[in-house]
Amino acid sequence: MYPTTLTQLARANPFSAPLFTLQKNEEPKQTTNINGQNRRFAAAAVAEDAEVSCEFGSNKYYALCGFGGILSCGLTHTAVVPLDLVKCRLQVDPAKYKSIFNGFSVTMKEDGVRGLAKGWAPTFIGYSMQGLCKFGFYEVFKILYSDMLGEENTYLWRTSLYLAASASAEFFADIALAPMEACKVRIQTQPGYANTLRECAPKMYGEEGIWAFYKGVVPLWMRQIPYTMMKFACFERTVELLYKYVVPKPRSECSKSEQLIVTFVAGYIAGVFCAVVSHPADSVVSVLNKEKGSTAVQVLKRLGPKGVWKGLVARIIMIGTLTALQWFIYDSVKVYFRLPRPPPPEMPESLKKKLGLTE
Repeated sequence: MYPTTLTQLARANPFSAPLFTLQKNEEPKQTTNINGQNRRFAAAAVAEDAEVSCEFGSNKYYALCGFGGILSCGLTHTAVVPLDLVKCRLQVDPAKYKSIFNGFSVTMKEDGVRGLAKGWAPTFIGYSMQGLCKFGFYEVFKILYSDMLGEENTYLWRTSLYLAASASAEFFADIALAPMEACKVRIQTQPGYANTLRECAPKMYGEEGIWAFYKGVVPLWMRQIPYTMMKFACFERTVELLYKYVVPKPRSECSKSEQLIVTFVAGYIAGVFCAVVSHPADSVVSVLNKEKGSTAVQVLKRLGPKGVWKGLVARIIMIGTLTALQWFIYDSVKVYFRLPRPPPPEMPESLKKKLGLTE
């Protein structure tokens, strides 16, 4: 009886918002109480793939999403360390490093090929911790805020929901990232200061104390929160539009490989917008972590309107590729662990009736 009813519900598609509570009139409620709190089922995702490994919104779901974040952010940021190094040097010393190609050339002449890998350790550790918080908390806040809004408002205000959830998650993610980001920038932009994380961290602490690792957290918020808001909201809406106007068949009829291709394309489009939105703050962070005793306002005044856009091309290439790969890896982790993956949202039947769109 239950599978038949669930199939009928899925076909009627009354629960097509990203997040919702599953309710039935003639059968027992399908919400489950976990640790005293009601959790929502992703009924559309279950109907699409009945062999999910855990309940949508469970602790296991959040933990595996966090693990996906570690892989997606830690691996991708580490892979583009050479480009990131040149980008940072363009920002802090434009007189010496005149372009991307010139930056690579000068770096290799001075430090050899190994010099391009400077800062890989703090990059891997820092962005792994950031990914854990960013993707894990995004899922937490998305469900939390959706519970507060209700099914119909979740659909109507879904873009605002994505923006609020991603901003909340990034606030905590940047606190986890800040110490390693400070070490990374110091290693990459001050030749001779330190070559390894083990050498850099104690030296920074000895010179400036714990403040050395967190003085860049505010400009980091300025850079990362708009970046992440754009990354998640733009990605979610782009996926929705691709399935609606570009992909010639419904998502439910697409293979997992085809769905991951859509994920990659949407991720790259989102990444380009992310790079432009967050670049001025990124320039301030790079200079601030290089210098001692400077403030974000002082650095911003000194760089000026043109200076904050130095290295934008390199950042677009890096962030576009990075964002696309991050979403691809994250979605692949969900597929591998058989996590619930709700389809793009559609207007709930109850809202259609209110608006007179259905009989």
